[in-house]
Amino acid sequence: MSSEVQVLKAHVSLNVRNLDESVAFYRHMLGLEPARVRPGYAKFDVQNPPLNLALNETASPAAAGSLSHLGLQVATTDDVLATRLRWARAGLVTRDEMQTNCCYAKQDKSWVHDPDGNEWEVFVVLEELTETESSNACCVSA
Repeated sequence: MSSEVQVLKAHVSLNVRNLDESVAFYRHMLGLEPARVRPGYAKFDVQNPPLNLALNETASPAAAGSLSHLGLQVATTDDVLATRLRWARAGLVTRDEMQTNCCYAKQDKSWVHDPDGNEWEVFVVLEELTETESSNACCVSA
């Protein structure tokens, strides 16, 4: 396991009330098409600045427009494990989700909470999944 973690890009996941309206807004705002659109979920893969922006449709008005979670996308599972080890050594409580199907992808990830309860994940996408292999029901605190 290498001690140098290669972070690929920042990840922001937003809860949205209406996925179609939000996709249209971010399509115009970012000037690009979403990389993936599935029922209740869309992802924009922004190159400049490097950003993985996920939109998760929710029926709860209180959650709409609110932050779902933040994250760092890394290159390998070893990077996930190295980051988790660094977090644990710093006294942070971690929670792992390995080989999990989340946001239409198989992922390895570890989570921490900041003092205000905001969730941060470090994750690697192992495999993109089809609509029948996965669901949008993911990326939710346990």
